[in-house]
Amino acid sequence: MDKAYIKDRLYQYGLLMRMDKPIGTLLLLWPTLWALWIAGEGHPDARIVVIFILGVFLMRSAGCVINDFADRDIDPHVKRTMNRPLAAKKVSAKEALALFVVLCLAALGLVLTMNELTVLLAFPGAVLAATYPFMKRLTYLPQVHLGVAFGWAVPMAFAAQTGSVPALAWLTLVAVVLWAVAYDTMYAMVDREDDLYVGVKSTAILLGELDRPIVAVLHASVILVLGIVGQQAGMTLWYYGGLGVAALLAIYQLFLIRNREPERCFRAFLNNNWVGAAIFAGIVVDYVMRQ
Repeated sequence: MDKAYIKDRLYQYGLLMRMDKPIGTLLLLWPTLWALWIAGEGHPDARIVVIFILGVFLMRSAGCVINDFADRDIDPHVKRTMNRPLAAKKVSAKEALALFVVLCLAALGLVLTMNELTVLLAFPGAVLAATYPFMKRLTYLPQVHLGVAFGWAVPMAFAAQTGSVPALAWLTLVAVVLWAVAYDTMYAMVDREDDLYVGVKSTAILLGELDRPIVAVLHASVILVLGIVGQQAGMTLWYYGGLGVAALLAIYQLFLIRNREPERCFRAFLNNNWVGAAIFAGIVVDYVMRQ
């Protein structure tokens, strides 16, 4: 087989998996790391950490592939997505489905090295990831579905690290869902006009003029819930310092979206990487300083 052809196929598959745009992987990774460090009380099992990081990459990649498969007839009509491999017909639907299966099987291979509870939790997680792309046709709240899909790694991390899923894990999941709805609403604000044109749904369309105040309420709720998580986990001022930085970043995002300009809304969405990083830094430093 021609080497140039193989190189092109791998390149297109990489684009389909969004390897050139790691923001989704990072937004999925940060809550996973929060959960692993809290569940491990600052000393998570290194093997579990590595497996979860690899699993995050594989499942985010699989999610991107099935998302583009679901949107292959919509993306050509949206300016931001019209050049994606499936939309531009550089990758076939069969190739995309095959890649999705391979990625899912690789992720399954990783999770099978975990304990039984983690394996059991992986199945609803896979269903959430696979069904999310189709929700925008059924409900104006696909961002909620995304939040649960992205946050499902939290109970899995607790299960892998401790063999159980305590109330603290579910409370952390609530925070992740609220956070995902906030940042994905800002992401949806970028495509609102295109989405209205092609007939798909989002919280940005549902909320209309209330989008900015609702995003503000969501951000405040995330900080509040994570504050309760910190209290229940016995965190100290270092953790709350991380939350303080996250709160300042959230305020900055509200400033960016004040005029609903698509480019600034996208910048606000991207800024959430630093929110996740600030919270994780607070968790890590808190445990280190208590040693």
